[in-house]
Amino acid sequence: MSSLIIPNEIIQNKIFLLRNKRIILDKDIARMYGVSTSRLNEQVKRNLKRFPDDFMFQLLKEEFNSLISQIATSKIKRGGTRKLPYAFTEQGVAMLSSVLKSERAISVNIQIVRVFVKLREILSTHIELANRLRELELKIESHDEQITTLFEAINQLLLPPEKPKPRIGFQVKEPKQKYSLKKK
Repeated sequence: MSSLIIPNEIIQNKIFLLRNKRIILDKDIARMYGVSTSRLNEQVKRNLKRFPDDFMFQLLKEEFNSLISQIATSKIKRGGTRKLPYAFTEQGVAMLSSVLKSERAISVNIQIVRVFVKLREILSTHIELANRLRELELKIESHDEQITTLFEAINQLLLPPEKPKPRIGFQVKEPKQKYSLKKK
């Protein structure tokens, strides 16, 4: 296997969650491919049919402003981004391989797709682990109730038996009936 062109950690740090999708911004992909952002976007626009909305979308101004603080993008007045960037999903990144065909672009593209897959596997593992923890929690809660009931029963058995309480007051005894054998 060939050596990595870009460390996987760098690629992972360029993947963001936006609109409930993991995405990479056009400027970050362009840098990794070794082309300008305008060149990347030009190629995408020439092949727009290959990039439906679930492969690529343009950020809204609010989304862009939110990302500026997260990724420390330079301000527009200082020569930074002048147009709202495009975001590529995992499928969009895979489709880029049919648009940009340089050796570097192909290698980096394969690497990016592998990082996306690895992130998906990690997320899947975390979800599975979270589900197992929830199941265990429910079992423990039901066991807690059963254990509490068991301890209550044991405590009842450990209590000394209650002594019959003596009656207080006068006891009235029923008089015995006398039978006489008189002949009539």
